Parts: sequence; C-alpha cells; structure tokens
Amino acid sequence: MRITKFTDFALRALMRAASDTGRTFTTEEIATELGISRNHLTKAIRDLARSDIVVTQRGSGGGFRLARPPETISIGEIVRSLEARYPLVECFRIDGGACVLTPSCRLKSRLAAAREAFYNELDQTSLKQCAQPALSL
Repeated sequence: MRITKFTDFALRALMRAASDTGRTFTTEEIATELGISRNHLTKAIRDLARSDIVVTQRGSGGGFRLARPPETISIGEIVRSLEARYPLVECFRIDGGACVLTPSCRLKSRLAAAREAFYNELDQTSLKQCAQPALSL
C-alpha cells in the first residue's frame, strides 16, 4: 500500500499537533518546521476539518488544532478520510472505472481485503502514540 504526499503531509502535521494539544498551530508554522509545502498542507487541513479531525479558526490568532484528544483519533481514520478520493485501482472508483476485466475479475476482492487489512492495522495506532515534539531548528 502507498499513501499520497498529501496524506503524508497531513500525518506529519497531526503528529506535531498531537504533542501540544493545548495550542493552535498555523499552517505556515508547521510547514516551515517540517519543511513541507504550505499550500498542500492548507488543503490537507481543510479536508481534516471536514472530517472532524481538526478544528480551524480564521483571522488573527487563527490556525488549527485537534478536534478531540489524540488518543481517540486513529491513524486509520486519518488515512481513510484523506485517501478516499484516490482509489487503489481503477475498479475501485466511484463510477466503477473502465476496466474490461471487472465483470469476471478475481483480483478485486483480494485487493479490497488487503486494503482493509492495511486500514485495520492503522486503526490499532492512535495519533497520541505517534505524537512528535517540535523539531530543533
């Protein structure tokens, strides 16, 4: 299995936020600290807010923070919410894709089982278990 750079950036930001749940972080601050794209991180934070994983606040003093305690957020929940738009294979697309093997494919169910095993494994780890302190710059 492979996750997108988008999800990777989001996971890094969340692991950082999990280390200091009492404060609000800006995307600029986290992007600079972690050496990642602020634009990509901003989009990831927007999607995480839609999934009720973070809450955001606009304006002066704004930013994002975890929506609930990090021990109640699993890595599986995060990855599922962000990777949902990226189907593993063509036939997993919402519209069914255009694979000519779909009617008689023997691989699809096995890939679906493997995907679920991947997510189930990630469900066993909480965000709190992966919390990362600030980097020493």
